[in-house]
Amino acid sequence: MPTVRQCTLLLLFFSAYALHAQTKRPNIVYIMTDDHARTAVSAYDTTLIRTPNIDRIGREGMVFRNACVTNAICGPSRAVLLTGKYSHINGFKDNRSSFDGAQQTFPKILRAEGYFTAMIGKWHLATEPTGFDYWNVLIGQGQYYNPVLIEMGDTLRHEGYATDIITDIAIDAIENRRSDDQPFCLFVHHKAPHRNWMPDAKHMDLYNDRDLPIPPTLFDNYAGRSRAASEQDMRIDDMWLSYDLKLNLRDPAEETGTGGKKSWTTTGIEPDLQRMTAAQRQAWDAHYGPITEAYYRDKPEGRDLSIWKYQRYIKDYLGCIASVDDNVGRLLDYLEKTGELNNTIIVYTSDQGFFIGEHGWYDKRFMYEPSLTIPLLIRYPAEIPAGTVSDALALNLDFAPTFLDVAGIKPPADMQGASLLPLMRTGKAKGWRKSMYYHYYEYPYGWHNVKKHYGVRTQRYKLIHFYNDIDAWELYDLKHDADETHNVYGQRKYKRIVKKLKKELLRLQTQYRDTNPEDKP
Repeated sequence: MPTVRQCTLLLLFFSAYALHAQTKRPNIVYIMTDDHARTAVSAYDTTLIRTPNIDRIGREGMVFRNACVTNAICGPSRAVLLTGKYSHINGFKDNRSSFDGAQQTFPKILRAEGYFTAMIGKWHLATEPTGFDYWNVLIGQGQYYNPVLIEMGDTLRHEGYATDIITDIAIDAIENRRSDDQPFCLFVHHKAPHRNWMPDAKHMDLYNDRDLPIPPTLFDNYAGRSRAASEQDMRIDDMWLSYDLKLNLRDPAEETGTGGKKSWTTTGIEPDLQRMTAAQRQAWDAHYGPITEAYYRDKPEGRDLSIWKYQRYIKDYLGCIASVDDNVGRLLDYLEKTGELNNTIIVYTSDQGFFIGEHGWYDKRFMYEPSLTIPLLIRYPAEIPAGTVSDALALNLDFAPTFLDVAGIKPPADMQGASLLPLMRTGKAKGWRKSMYYHYYEYPYGWHNVKKHYGVRTQRYKLIHFYNDIDAWELYDLKHDADETHNVYGQRKYKRIVKKLKKELLRLQTQYRDTNPEDKP
């Protein structure tokens, strides 16, 4: 029998242990891909791909069905993530910008509060990362094969596939670069599935046995919409045969394409292939060689050529996502093995959505649904019951205040987003936003010729105003027109809706201090 003193010591020990378990601050793991369409996550849609590891995050946590971005382009989205502020406030409106690293970001706040902070993978903000104990980032867009990364100022080439390498570095960072028991905030930013969609060898043949369904709007003619829809430069029809579609052209003069660099006419994908090892190149040629031979044998034209291009594009795109899913599984397994999984809030998302054939397009930028909406899945057992779903309007603007809130830190008053924590129990919260504001700036100097525009979206309606060298409004009733092919602006029966939405648009512009939205940059 233990003595009274021994019982007292045991009681004190277990009380201290329980208090430590209750007060231990949660870790944060933020996984973000680049250009991952929501419909290419099987938690949302099983038509194209199965993503069991990404789905696990939502199955054991929450799936957000109405998550959106405020500016659908890479650099600006990342700046919004870090600051919790709109592009016109944080100063990073388009990909010509440079991020002001001296400004307040939530990683800086977490670091000051004792968190180990690490940024791994795609950064794409022009200046060096600040606010991180450790960073190891791709140069610009980075490369899929044997990428070059900058580690705390030192440049190093890594042999292998980018998605695997980024995951390796991320695991090493939390295993070997932080103090014992130090809570961590880890950013895992993948290059995939960004253009030009180069899958790794084990996923190249994923869809060899079948073709994928064609989007119903692949041959959209943009009737009834503004010039913005027809004057863009991001049609799958206009993809580069070598750089985008991986053909080994017999004559460089055969290269056609728009929406990119003129040098691709002569170089195509060759610079990417030249950086491969002999084994990587052998696997590449074994897969794409027969595709090239079939192209020259069959010589598709017209509608058949459009469908061929779509199939080539979507299969490579999905192959890149398959690798992401594998590596999400690796990271979850590591956290589970180390006992950190259930004390970690895990977020899976994308920097914006992406067109995967809708309206005949690839890329993003537009306020239309495929570009505006993002996959958002969050696992956090302390707050989220497994299998929760939310239809609330969530924004990438909300991530910064959410992570601070989860860490027990009051978000600064100048952050413009709202913590998602109130939604986590049931997917609903009293007083939650009923509308969201969007603003895109990169025109006419950016790629793809998408005109400047801003707009408001509610659960049912979307009002967009294109401006600069155009003055055009578009209105979509998402309940009856999910594909956004019928612009009902100007129709008599929607007159009251337009008036209400314009009033809401002005309210949001005032709230977010975008009071001169059509100012020239």
